[in-house]
Amino acid sequence: MLFRTDRRYFRGVTSTPAVAVEADIAGVAAAIGDPSRTRVLLALAGGQALPASALAAEAGVAASTISGHLSKLLDAKLLTVERDGRHRFYRLATPDVARILEQLSLLAQPIPVSTLRRSTRAEALLRARLCYDHLAGRLGVAVMSALIDRGVLVDQGGTLPDTPSARTPYENGAGAEYLLSPVGAVLLTDLGVRVTGPRRAVRYCVDWAEGKPHLAGQLGGALADRLFDLGWIRRGTSRRVVHVTEEGTRGLHDTLGLKDP
Repeated sequence: MLFRTDRRYFRGVTSTPAVAVEADIAGVAAAIGDPSRTRVLLALAGGQALPASALAAEAGVAASTISGHLSKLLDAKLLTVERDGRHRFYRLATPDVARILEQLSLLAQPIPVSTLRRSTRAEALLRARLCYDHLAGRLGVAVMSALIDRGVLVDQGGTLPDTPSARTPYENGAGAEYLLSPVGAVLLTDLGVRVTGPRRAVRYCVDWAEGKPHLAGQLGGALADRLFDLGWIRRGTSRRVVHVTEEGTRGLHDTLGLKDP
């Protein structure tokens, strides 16, 4: 039996690779699917690079075991590795990996919290966290909502899903297409946020815990960076957790009208 692929002929099974027509979703899913590897990816979802020893602790596995998990994640192109002398640091390959984790969390069932420490950390993550380089959780959703209410982001006529069952993750503005308005570009520039292209399309994620959008993409990262620089937010002791400072509470209220952020 003859097969023709990419202008080459093969008889039966061939060792020459054919043209790919489908993505290997199963391969990526298998890499993510192990609980220890999932914890590694989530530990890196705040955008920081971490050594294998720290990732082993986050994953709850021995140092001798973590290398195998990291190899699988590297093979799946989910991680990259950076070398500093003899030290190796791992980070997510692209911001899209964090975005995928956020979207998968919309479908996943919550893991029961069994200890006070985990309960405290879980509440902190729900309140405010980083999704790679931008704000997520209740704080991230509140900031995006305020930007929409103040006309910083304008809806460009995006449509919502037709079926009621599909609408839940897309309520309250998600599913729409937003652009940064000229007025919004001025407001953010005055705040010190680096804005490139005032009419550029705005990216966002549907927050897995809130079911509402939080600002992502270049603009979301630039805004989070500026809030860190201003001292309005700071990193928590737990991975990805963010805390609003007293100065940040006042600043977010004065600039965006957020109450008790």
